[in-house]
Amino acid sequence: MNPLLFCLDGNLALQTGLAAAARLQPAVCQLRQFPDEESYVRVLSDVQGRDAVILCSLHGPDKRFIPLCFLMETLREMGTRSVGLVAPYLAYMRQDQRFHPGEAVSARLFAALLAPHIDWLVTVDPHLHRIHDLGTLYPVPHRVVHAAPALAAWIPGKIARPLLIGPDSESEQWVSEVARLAKAPFIVLQKMRLGDREVAVSVPDIQRWREHTPVLIDDIISTGHTLLETAGHLQRAGMRPPVALAVHGVYAEHAQRDLQAAGIQVFTSNSIRHASNAIDLSTLLAQAIKELAP
Repeated sequence: MNPLLFCLDGNLALQTGLAAAARLQPAVCQLRQFPDEESYVRVLSDVQGRDAVILCSLHGPDKRFIPLCFLMETLREMGTRSVGLVAPYLAYMRQDQRFHPGEAVSARLFAALLAPHIDWLVTVDPHLHRIHDLGTLYPVPHRVVHAAPALAAWIPGKIARPLLIGPDSESEQWVSEVARLAKAPFIVLQKMRLGDREVAVSVPDIQRWREHTPVLIDDIISTGHTLLETAGHLQRAGMRPPVALAVHGVYAEHAQRDLQAAGIQVFTSNSIRHASNAIDLSTLLAQAIKELAP
């Protein structure tokens, strides 16, 4: 029988796409909170002897982690044969070392909490900076899906004369690959982070690119401050209004409002459900699921 697919994050469009592309059978569970904010989880589908796949992007992880763990362990208690997790956005990846004395290395600690509950893991472009192999954190069978092919396929026909721009050196791994696949030129800017919410961006000589449309490429839109700072520099340099393309649209704080106020068009993949979703990851995720699901 085909594996069952549970969706915990309300991303029904991605759930539908995955069910079709990976031949998964949609399953039902009930999630809610008691008045004291404790979590209630109930599995409503027959899972005895079945393989289960859980779709749950882990943005806002503190409120999603407990229901996710309750569901995974309940599935096992009810006789599920295996439990795989599709977490297109994988949280707690940035704090991958101790920068100041006494800090929790949350990337390692979160993985230690999550990994024992899963038989395999699929995610999309996790923020791997100093940790280069996801397996060092998650010692289970896993696949890292790269969204670059989907982003690159979206650009032609949508944007005239694109110039792909990475806002900082960390983004080069994404922007260079998207540019290669889209057969478009790219540049990478240099960023100095002045604090949690302040950044400064250097802009090289871009006289030759004035007639191109700047396409800012990044893996995550969180507060949006990096994109806003970069767009401001580009506009002051005389370039056209930019378009932003990102894998994960977290949209923390007032990011969406601020980006809209600045006139920046933003398009994201559907790794996290949002109105800006324009790039579907169903096919790429389905291939990874097929490689891991029993």
